[in-house]
Amino acid sequence: MAAAGLRKGNARLPPEVNRILYVRNLPFNISSEEMYDIFGKYGAIRQIRLGNAKDTRGTAYVVYEDIYDAKNAVDHLSGFNVANRYLIVLYYQPAKMSKKSDVKKKEEEITRLQEND
Repeated sequence: MAAAGLRKGNARLPPEVNRILYVRNLPFNISSEEMYDIFGKYGAIRQIRLGNAKDTRGTAYVVYEDIYDAKNAVDHLSGFNVANRYLIVLYYQPAKMSKKSDVKKKEEEITRLQEND
């Protein structure tokens, strides 16, 4: 459909476009089968990882086989309503994710140093 049109035109994708999607605001009780039903409509999926720890519940990573399928899913599923929750679908950006953990580490180090004084 639209993805096939993009391929034929050899359109250049923005640099943030990625085969890996980061999904937020999922219902906590969503199953992987439901995730495959929702995201599988837009192309072949290689893997889905649902967050199950206390701080990662409601999030997931969806890995598509093809980058154009991932772009199509982001375009159609951002703001999609699942069990009265609106999905936030983003491209996975490792640089941003590592920055968040770096900030946490720095904060922990600062509090540790303050306790030592």
